Amino acid sequence: MSTMNNVGRPTTPQATTPNAVAEKPATLTGGRGLLQDEPLIFEGEGWGKTGVDLPAPKTDGSDLGDLVRRDPIGLPGLSEPEAMRHYVRLSQKNHAIDLAIYPLGSCTMKHNPRLNEKMARLAGFSDIHPLQPQSTVQGALELMDSLSHWLTTLTGMPAVALSPKAGAHGELCGLMAIRAAHEAKGEHEQRRKVLVPTSAHGTNPATAAFVGYTVVEVAQTEDGRVDVADLASKLGPDVAAIMVTNPNTCGLFERDIMEISRLTHEAGAYFYCDGANFNAIVGRVRPGDLGVDAMHINLHKTFSTPHGGGGPGAGPVVLSEALAPFAPAPWVVNTGDGFKLVEREEDEAAQAFGRLCAFQGQMGMYVRALSYMMSHGADGLRQVAEDAVLNANYIKARLSDLMSAAFPDGPCMHEALFDDEWLKGTDITTLDFAKAMIDEGFHPMTMYFPLVVHGAMLIEPTETESKAELDRFIEAMRLLAQAAKAGDVDRFKGAPFHAPMRRLDETRAARQPRLRWIKPEGSNQAA
Repeated sequence: MSTMNNVGRPTTPQATTPNAVAEKPATLTGGRGLLQDEPLIFEGEGWGKTGVDLPAPKTDGSDLGDLVRRDPIGLPGLSEPEAMRHYVRLSQKNHAIDLAIYPLGSCTMKHNPRLNEKMARLAGFSDIHPLQPQSTVQGALELMDSLSHWLTTLTGMPAVALSPKAGAHGELCGLMAIRAAHEAKGEHEQRRKVLVPTSAHGTNPATAAFVGYTVVEVAQTEDGRVDVADLASKLGPDVAAIMVTNPNTCGLFERDIMEISRLTHEAGAYFYCDGANFNAIVGRVRPGDLGVDAMHINLHKTFSTPHGGGGPGAGPVVLSEALAPFAPAPWVVNTGDGFKLVEREEDEAAQAFGRLCAFQGQMGMYVRALSYMMSHGADGLRQVAEDAVLNANYIKARLSDLMSAAFPDGPCMHEALFDDEWLKGTDITTLDFAKAMIDEGFHPMTMYFPLVVHGAMLIEPTETESKAELDRFIEAMRLLAQAAKAGDVDRFKGAPFHAPMRRLDETRAARQPRLRWIKPEGSNQAA
């Protein structure tokens, strides 16, 4: 367990366990080989100096009144080399896709091609403003129109709303379109339920509740798929929609998807599909052919745009013919003489449920996604799905003799899911195993999710990893699994030994995070 020193940095005491991994002595400097020990920027020297020489101000600032600064700014003065070294050293304390495979499940695309970034930085895209006259941004509007064409073609859906900014925002868009459709038929007041399978993404029930619906859970079968009989028993005139993730969170394709769609429509409800895992079927399956009425597509999960800390995200929503009239503004129209944005809920947008954001969505993400699509082409996007599924099944096949697959019968889709059955009797948990992966230079897979699998280990290699990198990852996993079964408990209970920081109290860190540096008492440094 790490402790906290007086400035909030975790200390890293050496473990005293008997195995060879734990016996490595601490270095004298805190560095580890080529990795330098790096304190917080506030802990270093630099107070009282500046990295830039500025001329003395010609005025005393008296005209600023009460806005004149009375205390130091609270930042150290660093030269360019000092600043660069600080952030380079910090970057070495974190895992990155540029270092090794990122096996996290349900995050899908972790690779953001540099080509996409170069395109997004073109002045004609990066320097435009959403309030410019439409006549001056025809190229940007044409790009949005082209992206819309690719998305509707790949999904077999007639309409798309580009403006949602993430997957959950896309879910909100789809459910609001569904609500608007029921309102137009005078059925909204009676249809107050949304059915959500236990294997769905957690945002699905949260979004349905946010829109005002009552969430009803649908059971899962032993093979990890929607229980169609349970679904049929819960469908009725009070149901507005179902929300199904396909492929689902267990990494499996819903083989009864056509029957799910038929039952839903017979009950007068709409079929919302969570498209976060679209990379497993893109170019192979068109959701529109499966009876889907609305589906968000995470551009940051299937079409390589950044997300999370590298965001912002983008979650366009494709809509069926029944829901297309209720799509939110704005959208792009090709008039023949150019492109225009339909921005108001009138004329052709008379039934639109409104707007989801102030402007047109995330232009930079549109550029990156279309760059990815055009660089791959139709055949390349089909290969994306094939490679994603092949890579996941390769991992499942290579590890199943040592680790217990949660659903061993048949192939998986884009994710290989294991449970902790194989760890029984070892005194090692999923968390322990994941921490030991850090010592081997790998980011852990998704742990304890989905919740329907005990001690879940969800591994998603994505379509971008080579066989050589997969083999390197698999070999590390196999060696760790063999060590666990051989009783090498200390290797796991004390891990990680070689990371910049040792194992922390994660519960406390989540409940009482320390998000800012606080000047130690008695320090004469600026706060």
